[in-house]
Amino acid sequence: MRVRASGKAASDAHTAPATDHSVSSSLSAGQRMSSDEIRSAFLQFYVDRGHRLVPSASLVPDDPTILLTIAGMVPFKPIFLGEREAPQPPRAVSAQKCVRTTDVENVGRTRRHHTFFEMLGNFSFGDYFKRQAMVWAWELLTQVYGLPAERLAVSVFESDDEAYRIWRQVVGVPAHRIARMGESDNFWASGPTGPCGPCSEIYYELVPATGAGGNAVSAEAVDLGDDARFIELYNLVFMEFNRDATGQLTPLAAKNIDTGMGLERLAQVLQGVPNNYETDLIRPIVDEAASLAGCVYDSAAEDARTSLKVIGDHTRAVVHLLADGVRPSNMGRGYVLRRLIRRLVRHGRLVGVDGPFVAEVAEVAIRLAAASGYQQVQRRREEIVRELAAEESRFLSTLLRGEALLEEILQSGMPVVSGTDAFTLYDTYGFPVEMTQEIAGERGLQVDMQAFDQCMAEQRERARGQSAFHGAGDGAASHRHAVRTVAAAVNGESGGTRFVGYDTLEWAPARVLSIVADGHELRSSTALSNSPQTIQLVLDATPFYAEGGGQVADTGELVPTGDTAALLRVQDVQSVDNIWVHTVAWPSPSSSPTEIAVGDTVVARVDAQRRRRIRAHHTATHLLQSALRQVFGADRVAQAGSLVEAARLRFDFTAPRAPTAEELAQVERLVNEWIHESRPLLVQTMPLDEAMRRGAIAMFGEKYDDTVRVVEVPQVSMELCGGTHVENTAQIGLFKVVSEGGISAGVRRIEAMCGPAALTYLNERDQVVRGLMRTLRLTQAAEVLPSVESLAAANKQLHKQVTSMRGELAAAYVAERARTEAINAGPLRAFIARMDESPNAMLWDADALRTAAEHAVQQLGAHSVVLLAAGHPTDDKVMLAAQLGPQAVRDLQLHAGKLVQAAAKICGGGGGGKPHQAQAGGKDVRRLEEALELVRRQVQQAVEEHGG
Repeated sequence: MRVRASGKAASDAHTAPATDHSVSSSLSAGQRMSSDEIRSAFLQFYVDRGHRLVPSASLVPDDPTILLTIAGMVPFKPIFLGEREAPQPPRAVSAQKCVRTTDVENVGRTRRHHTFFEMLGNFSFGDYFKRQAMVWAWELLTQVYGLPAERLAVSVFESDDEAYRIWRQVVGVPAHRIARMGESDNFWASGPTGPCGPCSEIYYELVPATGAGGNAVSAEAVDLGDDARFIELYNLVFMEFNRDATGQLTPLAAKNIDTGMGLERLAQVLQGVPNNYETDLIRPIVDEAASLAGCVYDSAAEDARTSLKVIGDHTRAVVHLLADGVRPSNMGRGYVLRRLIRRLVRHGRLVGVDGPFVAEVAEVAIRLAAASGYQQVQRRREEIVRELAAEESRFLSTLLRGEALLEEILQSGMPVVSGTDAFTLYDTYGFPVEMTQEIAGERGLQVDMQAFDQCMAEQRERARGQSAFHGAGDGAASHRHAVRTVAAAVNGESGGTRFVGYDTLEWAPARVLSIVADGHELRSSTALSNSPQTIQLVLDATPFYAEGGGQVADTGELVPTGDTAALLRVQDVQSVDNIWVHTVAWPSPSSSPTEIAVGDTVVARVDAQRRRRIRAHHTATHLLQSALRQVFGADRVAQAGSLVEAARLRFDFTAPRAPTAEELAQVERLVNEWIHESRPLLVQTMPLDEAMRRGAIAMFGEKYDDTVRVVEVPQVSMELCGGTHVENTAQIGLFKVVSEGGISAGVRRIEAMCGPAALTYLNERDQVVRGLMRTLRLTQAAEVLPSVESLAAANKQLHKQVTSMRGELAAAYVAERARTEAINAGPLRAFIARMDESPNAMLWDADALRTAAEHAVQQLGAHSVVLLAAGHPTDDKVMLAAQLGPQAVRDLQLHAGKLVQAAAKICGGGGGGKPHQAQAGGKDVRRLEEALELVRRQVQQAVEEHGG
């Protein structure tokens, strides 16, 4: 039979696309089962017992406090917390895909550690409890899966007499097969506070203990901590308490059941293999990787088998993460994905895979996922493969240099890898610090992570310093330090600055709490010994918005009370520990001299016109995000950064691909429709939990207080936001997208303008079009694009003709030289030469080298090797192209990709290709002759070994 979750069940679990697992009738006990059959049997067992089948949720949870879906209970967390009503019937079953990276260093080294895994789970929301969950779990394992009861053992929480009694008296588990364990093993909690409860785990005995003469020991007390003998299969959590901030436990209104059983572990047991990686879930990927590496898993060395298992595991993880919309980046879940891809690439190199390979093993993982019901993976196959290939290519381009540097560091004799070196590898070569730790650990070395974290903190400080406290020269750092020191003191004395800028753009009287100049706190400006370009003032109240949340700071003026002719120009505002620090121009640009002292009062006045433009652009970013989510799908778009200025807005977002012109036009049209509908904005303050329940969008990775500010455009947008906004969308005026493009893997950027800025932009473009019409002698604007396209096509055709002529000239030149200069080495004819030192040096680019090499091989014959090189000393660029005849590849075991790769490495570059054709590049022209000499020796060695 085939059971599908109803629409209500799917929505109760998650809004992500459903995973459609087919469910068939239970299989006979003892039958060797495929993973699909194991999953199907589990789901059907609980469906038959009144459970609603809930599809797997996305690996990206609808919860800003959780990075990834790490357990089967995550989609049901709101129900367990009482934030959402339980479905009817109040019991569910699922096969949930999960990703955990806490034990990533153990992947491949143990039998059953994974990053990606499937958790089979059954759940009760205030319905059945301990007895039924335990009886059903035992029945499933022994009668459906056919596991011998005498090979099972259980654990219970040390004080859970009820669970112990059920196992003994109801299920009939012998006393010596029940172990009582403490809180660290058998008490589950979702965090420091919240739902929790004791749990009971069912273990399978892989290797039965034996006594004298090899007889089975029947009454030995079990040691469930013996991983070589026992494997944990099924965890039954009895969620019956709530833990408060003091650690006090109080009973929940409803007692719940939350269970989890790893599909990979169960498959290992039921398929009779020694570890999870050799099950039908992972072994096909492992075998494909082994084939690409030119080895066989079963006969490979232990280190190679470990790397192959890492590849098998990580390939599943990255494929499913990409399918759920995660894209590689340097933050959050994008960093998890990038780290896994790079570990995957490195382990491929460790087993001898040359060049790109991740896309090929990913194809196997995609096929397996689709066959198991994860159709989302199959639907996104092309973009998954494309994204993996691009990310692998990016990493391979720097990997060689990074590995060389790391090797130098490891061989330096230092007992610890310095944090500075680890940071250089991370920042310059894209080495995740965890990878540096892993490689160093293989040599018995540690990484100074404290120093690494300091380097990271300093980099963030430098980034902030580019826009904050624009002091002169190297005084900026001391300004920031001084301001933080002053802010701490002021905060302790007065409770901080009161921000009033949501309600007014002018505030008086604002009292001066502190003055900072050149890194020093002053009591009065009369103490200034020179004339700094700026000073910083701290006020007790201010209408000035401090830079934050992507929105730039307000500017304006401070007018000392009683001296309206004097003023201070506010250039920038930053908030530090709830203190607003105003950077003002000094000396004052006013006609009368301005003196300011601690305790003075001023009128604080924001530049109203500039604030209006900033507000319009900020509200427009909210509308833009909603439009992107509507066009691309809410589960596929997430904000990755923003900048809101008076002149423009910039919005970075994750996306599975570049938007088409039609989609971008649709986004722009939606935003302008919402603007023209004059929708009012609602701004409310509420508890964070309430905001999330109501569907407010939170910026991933941001830390929020318990009480948050929610900005809502009814039926369009609801976001957590502390920025300033218009009161009605009509005040935005006009929205125009001016550019769109990719800024990193999986991250796109839109720049747009609103109101007067957009009008100015459109007027400028109109002048450009009118100028083109005059130049091209056109009468209609619609004629401009076809005319320009025609000119571009003609220019492209001319360029192709020039390129073709260059290729023909290059081919003729090389053919003549090869005919007279090729070296005979046994059966082989080899022409390995530089082209840039010839009179025709201007001919050479990468295309010309490749074309010339192809023609030379055609002339020299099947037993030929041609490698051409050209260097440009002015930009220190090296180009290499190799072409081999078929007999040279087959009889002499030569490989064009390996030849150019070896040469490029000497020149500080890289590359590769196929056995018969390859190209590469480098950066050090001075070593080009050395590189070519290496290739000549390799060719000669191949002749001696294979050609006689």
